[in-house]
Amino acid sequence: MSLRVKLAVYLGAIHAVLGTVAFLALRERPGWLLAAEALFAVSLVLGYLLLRSFFVPLRLIRTGAELVAEQDFTSTFRPVGQPEMDALIAVYNRMIGELRSERLRLQEQHQFLDQVLAASPAGVLTLDFDRRVTLANPAAGRLLGLPPEELAGLQTEELPPPTGPALAALPAGTSQVIAAGSRRLRLAHGELYDRGFPRSFYLVEELTEELRASEKAAYETLIRTLSHEVNNSVGPVRSLLESVREYGQALPVADRREFEEALEAASTRLDHLGSFMRGYAEVVRLPPPEPRPCDLTNLVDEILLLLRPELARRRIEAAWEAREALPPVEVDRNQVEQVLMNVLRNAMEAIGEGGRIALSLTTGNGRPTLTVHDSGPGLPVEVRAHLFTPFFSTKRNGRGLGLTLAHEILTQHSCEFSLDNHPEGGAEFTIRF
Repeated sequence: MSLRVKLAVYLGAIHAVLGTVAFLALRERPGWLLAAEALFAVSLVLGYLLLRSFFVPLRLIRTGAELVAEQDFTSTFRPVGQPEMDALIAVYNRMIGELRSERLRLQEQHQFLDQVLAASPAGVLTLDFDRRVTLANPAAGRLLGLPPEELAGLQTEELPPPTGPALAALPAGTSQVIAAGSRRLRLAHGELYDRGFPRSFYLVEELTEELRASEKAAYETLIRTLSHEVNNSVGPVRSLLESVREYGQALPVADRREFEEALEAASTRLDHLGSFMRGYAEVVRLPPPEPRPCDLTNLVDEILLLLRPELARRRIEAAWEAREALPPVEVDRNQVEQVLMNVLRNAMEAIGEGGRIALSLTTGNGRPTLTVHDSGPGLPVEVRAHLFTPFFSTKRNGRGLGLTLAHEILTQHSCEFSLDNHPEGGAEFTIRF
């Protein structure tokens, strides 16, 4: 039973008792009895009116509480003519107006944030208190290789490698640049506070093109400077050697032979130096590709035919696997041939002698995909982060030109490529045309 009903029952009961007492006491005096009953009736009506007026604020408060609980911030109250009640109504209406404005502002901010996240080229991942992904924007899905809806609910350790393990090991407030195949990604770990407790979020940014452009500009300048200085020195020194050779004709025969051998050795070293610098200059002077229809199967067949003697000498088996009949692709045949020659030679050098190279040409996601998997020892962990760094090499006398040239050619062809360890052992180079 509500308080209002209780008060109404009490008011009715007390007037009924007083009316009964008045009837018993004044029933022999009709005039006084009638006056008393009239007074009780007026008192009852006034009591009811006062009771109703008393509950108007409570009713308004209850209605306002229900509207707030339902998050209805559009309804307001009109003044009722009671100063105290009108002051309360004014406070309520002002509060509702501020809540409505605040909710609208938050909705606009959330909409703006959603648009920024959707358009951002940087991947954004937010985690819950159990370190599971609660939000992933489209860029995060693209950089991690999974749709955003499939990333939701995963822990950082369960995200695709190498990004997932790197994120899991990244301390809060720090950043790191990692290699993901031929790409370079910058990872950053931050924290936000939710209900007083910290939650993690991650940023994943692609730096491949920026780093590539910076590295290319740096090594182009360096190579041009070195080539200029070397060429300026080689020419005069060679001319000087030829002039000195004429003076050697006046020497005794026994001394002349030793003299000419020394000059020949110096001339040979100059030739090697010129060849050394031309190798680097080829990367800088790499012309733009001239795409034409190219049958990848025939191209690989021809390259394997050229390498057959060396494969036989090393006792390495080259096997085609899953050779699908694919339509020609638009590439510069000569440049792609350079890439495949370098990849296969690297595979042979990694194997040494007695091994296997498996090649496959398939269609992955609608794109021709060529893979070269060797049975060598694979890539050491400390090397994988520097694979496509310009002129980086693990060979004793290597100059790092093969992968640098391959990187430049495949990038100009807009190909996706990667070099990583194969689950079954060895290394695998993948090219998606």
